[in-house]
Amino acid sequence: MRMTTAIIERARRTANGFKDLELAANEVIASGDAARSKEIALELLRSEVHQARCVATFILGRLAADDGDALAVLKQRVSQDDDWRVQEILAKAFDRFCADTGYEAALPTIREWLSAASANTRRAVTEGLRIWTARPYFRAHPEAAVALLSPLRNDDSEYLRKSVGNALRDISKKHPDLIRSEVATWTLDQQGVRQVHKLAARFLTSPAA
Repeated sequence: MRMTTAIIERARRTANGFKDLELAANEVIASGDAARSKEIALELLRSEVHQARCVATFILGRLAADDGDALAVLKQRVSQDDDWRVQEILAKAFDRFCADTGYEAALPTIREWLSAASANTRRAVTEGLRIWTARPYFRAHPEAAVALLSPLRNDDSEYLRKSVGNALRDISKKHPDLIRSEVATWTLDQQGVRQVHKLAARFLTSPAA
């Protein structure tokens, strides 16, 4: 309990940015006691201090590849946090899980989270893996990234659609023909799809005649 209180007081002093919050999480993990680290994270999640909940999310992200319960807490509990800063860390935590697991090996979990009921859970993937084609596996298989992102083009959540459009735009910088071919198949009679199309096609030019 004393350690948790000290982390909360330290975290409270972080007004901007996440570096010291991540450092605090790494120091907990460095103890080498995964069970105790998870216990601390769960205690921190109960704090009213959003920075403390960010530390908890970082800790759970470090544990998730080896602890299915930690991953479940991220998906089911952290995704329900109403603070946007915690959601930014959730995206980072999910990417850490994928990096530790291996992006190809993590594909079933990526698909599972992308089909979750919570927009925050879906966005943790679309935002956390940006820039998608800078990640192993997706670097060699950009079409796989596009295939995972594109079905979300008419998602109910505008916040999620913006993330999808920006992720596709990122991919277009190195793979313009891939994104051009994809968006050419879209029907643009729905506002949500038009919004994602505008973002995804921002850097595209017309193909040479």
